[in-house]
Amino acid sequence: MKKKLLGTLLSAAMVMSLLAGCGSTAQQPAADAAADTAAAVEETADAAADTADAAADTAADVEEAAEKVEEAAADAGAAGGNISIGFAQVGHESDWRTASTKSCQDVFSEANGYDLSFVDCDNDEAAQKEAVRSFIEQGVDYIIIDPIIATGWDTVLTECEDAGIPVIVIDRTIDDSDKYVSWVGSNFLTEGKAAGEWLKAYAEKQGIKEINALVISGSTGASAQIGRSDGFNEIAKREGWTILDEQTGDFTEAGGQEVMESYCKSYEGKFNVVVCQNDNEAFGAMTAMDNAGVAYGPGKDVILISFDACTAGLEDVKAGKISADFECNPLAAPFVEQVIQQLQGGETPDKEVFMEEHWYALPDQIVEFSIDGEPQKMTEVTDEVIAAQY
Repeated sequence: MKKKLLGTLLSAAMVMSLLAGCGSTAQQPAADAAADTAAAVEETADAAADTADAAADTAADVEEAAEKVEEAAADAGAAGGNISIGFAQVGHESDWRTASTKSCQDVFSEANGYDLSFVDCDNDEAAQKEAVRSFIEQGVDYIIIDPIIATGWDTVLTECEDAGIPVIVIDRTIDDSDKYVSWVGSNFLTEGKAAGEWLKAYAEKQGIKEINALVISGSTGASAQIGRSDGFNEIAKREGWTILDEQTGDFTEAGGQEVMESYCKSYEGKFNVVVCQNDNEAFGAMTAMDNAGVAYGPGKDVILISFDACTAGLEDVKAGKISADFECNPLAAPFVEQVIQQLQGGETPDKEVFMEEHWYALPDQIVEFSIDGEPQKMTEVTDEVIAAQY
């Protein structure tokens, strides 16, 4: 705009000069006046252009400042908003599962900066996958899955990946897909081996020459069931023990009682070891053995082994009913939160996170044993230990 105005004024001045040159001496003052006018106009135009440029710069600064304020507000909103999490839990079949659920609800609370969407899938595989897809539709920030079974997950995990939602697996494992950021849980194979190695050492201490065992396993196809069965069976095969039968109690007290009632009839007087793959199954098995008149516990006819080591399970150890209880730590949520914090900070968490666990017994049942050459330490069950347990 400035250049256009200046060009016009100069052209006018040149015309006036030419007219002055061609005219008489009387026309000179008029030419000089025109030139002065042109100069004044040019000066005014320069000032106006400078003002326009300054105004434009100011407008740009204001716009930039507004953008920064908007970005800051957005950042503040994001910082103040809760992290949304969807949790697809197996169900509520045991004391262990209840403790696992409570751990997540306590850690991922609104007071701690989280919005938790929780679904109890009641041991329904289809319902669990549907719950995960619902979390995708909700657009949650993270998804936690405790898979009911270990297979059939690749498709739904691919959907999570496509939606950009990180998945954290807890407790049980997923065997047919690696499209999750971390798994947090227990080494079920090690738990099974621990029970087997303990039984070997304890039987030797008691002078027991022959092992005839009945196994009440967990939900068929669950990684906890697979690991504990494989670990114990590995030791049994190596030692030449007889496993008379293995049937699922689905990790429930009712299931444990039903299977044990059948065992007491089918194998009456033929077994001296009962292995229950969680405490709730052991509670049911004890009821069945009580009803059938079978004596179990340290110094009795039957050695009863259990897993999980929940509070009620340890109480039965202290009461001389369960001979040894092998812990499966249900309190995964604090470890999951660490994984989420790492992801929030742009870090890459470990693919596997194993939690610390303990093997429990009374002093007379505490023996020395190793797993794959690594010495194990057993924990004596006391009132203080029970009070501190989940």
